[in-house]
Amino acid sequence: MTEPLPLPVAAAPEHLERRAALLLVLLAVLVTASIGFVLYARGAFEATQRVVLVADDSEGVVVGMDLTFSGFPIGRVRRTELAADGSVRIVVDVPVKDAHWLRTSSVFTLTRNLVGGTAIKAYSGVPADPPLPAGAERRVLSGDAAAEIPRIMADVRALLANLTALTAPDAALAGTLDNVQRLTGRIDDKLGGKRGALDLLLGDEAPRLVQTLARTSQLLADVGGLVRRADQQLLGEQGLLADTQAAVKQAGALLGQARDSLQKVDAVLKEAEAVARNARVASTDLGALRADVEASLRKVDMLVNDVNRLWPLKRDPEIKLP
Repeated sequence: MTEPLPLPVAAAPEHLERRAALLLVLLAVLVTASIGFVLYARGAFEATQRVVLVADDSEGVVVGMDLTFSGFPIGRVRRTELAADGSVRIVVDVPVKDAHWLRTSSVFTLTRNLVGGTAIKAYSGVPADPPLPAGAERRVLSGDAAAEIPRIMADVRALLANLTALTAPDAALAGTLDNVQRLTGRIDDKLGGKRGALDLLLGDEAPRLVQTLARTSQLLADVGGLVRRADQQLLGEQGLLADTQAAVKQAGALLGQARDSLQKVDAVLKEAEAVARNARVASTDLGALRADVEASLRKVDMLVNDVNRLWPLKRDPEIKLP
């Protein structure tokens, strides 16, 4: 038996080799471009400055985590490391173009929420402060919402216990509500009477109080009438005050006349002193002087009597009120 002859192998065309090589080169370029784009998108080629945040622990902090300012990412966690004193150092790279948002007075917080992951935030209250230098270390303020759950649950338990004790059948609130209900029932019963709530508050003393108030009102009315009548007698047209004013005017006129008489007496005395050497003339002038003096004394006596009769302060007149 004869063996079959081998088939001739056709030579590969040269253009297929070139296409394969070109495809491999293109694939390598695409992979390199993708890697470069990813690195560029993650800021691998961007100038950054480093900020170190010191925290008590790094729970929830992962590499690549964003540092946000007003909700916008301005930095990225590069790595975390443990310090010699047991604290955690969180190294954050901040792009130079965004570093102006961080100031020397900026505050950094690390919050762990119940819903969602951990967040690192920066707050700058005074934008006019100097910029934060590169490599600065800042203490981060931590806030864990989950840590407050035990305290909140304890407060809720205490509140429920107090509420249960407050609403118990033998509690003070139940007794108070019972008393209020009985009081409202008594008010409903008493409101149908003449005095209503007054009977509820004073009980049997309510009629006496009403009677006392009525007598007081009548007494005030009588006192008002008495005051009006006294005012009319004292200050009216024919009252005591008008008579007193007339008496004062009359007394003033009499005093004026007495003053004139005394002036005449003074003049006569001067003339009598001047003519004392002439006995006959002096006796005539002295007779006239005596007559004038007696007339003046009578006028003064009348004036005193009128003043004693009319002046109300001299005597104690009794005013009889109706």
